[in-house]
Amino acid sequence: MAFAYFPHTEDDVRQMLDRIGVGSLEDLYSDVPQDVIYRDEYDLQDAMSEHEVRQYFEELAEQNTSLFCLCGLGAYDHYSPAVIPHITSRSEFLTAYTPYQPEVSQGTLRYIFEYQSMITELTGMDCTNASMYDGATAAAEAMMMAMASTKKKTRVLLSEGLLPQVVNVVKTYAKFNGVELGFIPCQDGQTSYGALLTEVAAGDVAGVLVPGINKYGIIEDFTGFADAVHAQKGLFMVYSDPSSLAVIKTPGEWGADIVCGDSQSLGIPLSYGGPYVGFLACKKDHVRKLPGRIVGATKDVDGKRAYVLTLQAREQHIRREKATSNICSNQSLMALYVTVYMSLMGPEGLRKVNELSYGGAHYLHDRLLETGLFEKAFDKPFLKEFTLRALVPAQQIQEALQMIGVFGAVEVEEGLVNFCVTEKVSKENIDAVVYMLNDLSTVISSERSESRNL
Repeated sequence: MAFAYFPHTEDDVRQMLDRIGVGSLEDLYSDVPQDVIYRDEYDLQDAMSEHEVRQYFEELAEQNTSLFCLCGLGAYDHYSPAVIPHITSRSEFLTAYTPYQPEVSQGTLRYIFEYQSMITELTGMDCTNASMYDGATAAAEAMMMAMASTKKKTRVLLSEGLLPQVVNVVKTYAKFNGVELGFIPCQDGQTSYGALLTEVAAGDVAGVLVPGINKYGIIEDFTGFADAVHAQKGLFMVYSDPSSLAVIKTPGEWGADIVCGDSQSLGIPLSYGGPYVGFLACKKDHVRKLPGRIVGATKDVDGKRAYVLTLQAREQHIRREKATSNICSNQSLMALYVTVYMSLMGPEGLRKVNELSYGGAHYLHDRLLETGLFEKAFDKPFLKEFTLRALVPAQQIQEALQMIGVFGAVEVEEGLVNFCVTEKVSKENIDAVVYMLNDLSTVISSERSESRNL
């Protein structure tokens, strides 16, 4: 069937099908299960004018509810200075494409190089790519790097303290790449060192992926982890929140071989879930297995500093389907966003962000315990997010918070709820939340008292 808005004629389609040896467009989808293919007519509205379309989407947008965020779990509501979108929206950035011609792409290559330099400094690694779609896909690519670097190994171990969305994406990559996954349980809120030793002793583990700050908000202690993994010829990998690395021990200091995570915490707004930008860093020994763009610094014929794409044999414009690099210009704009943010903040700015977040999180933590609705789940160090055990249904707490426009108390596991505080959250904001939850606690206590008296 031909449509006016399709750019290809029937002859174009036929030539394409003949070239690839397929009889019809339907045959292109022969691998898709028939029961998931939609065959009914689409319920599309009649054609609308530009004004009507704009009005339609404005009405849809008005249905959104804007909530004040007190939740973390991999997406953090840090302040994003107004100058960042001003700089990144300049035409020389928005119109830049894949910098295959370095002589006309020095600006793009330079900011990618600066991004790499700052991420490597934060993580304590030797090399960084630029970049991945998000933290979860970066973790999946870290798994694939471990398998490629230790070819005779068959398994990769994941800590059960990793964020659920990260685990799910890694599982998907593993399924379709024939990678066997194993899981290291958490003990008292932290990845179990004893369980790690038991698992790696089998000698078939290519790599171990653990969270620097886990899904409970706990800052993990990896004493002995790297040595145990390296003793069995495996790679030690850490999933990190890069913003936190300004104040906590870096993965490099823990002996990590590969570090991955999401750079969203470095100034990228939440934006209803994206776009985000994953990072993937490693020691120099593994750089040839590193997917994504890598920019290097050199000198031109006049001896001036110049920037080029390096290790291009990994990339799809040379190796096609055999390429290691499968990320192109799609993410460079978000890498630029992060670069501008880190340049503006500097080490002191990043430290201040974490100090404010730490102070607010610990204040909220203590005040929530006073409401009588929660109790401590773990007695472990945390930075800006934490987990409490809810003594009433989590939904009841969530609904109370939403009444004052707050999103929080998301369940990590049954009965365990997450809260997160960034530098954007004031003492007044926290006090308002606590005031509402104190009211909820009073209502619940009254209802329980009445029930006992019946």
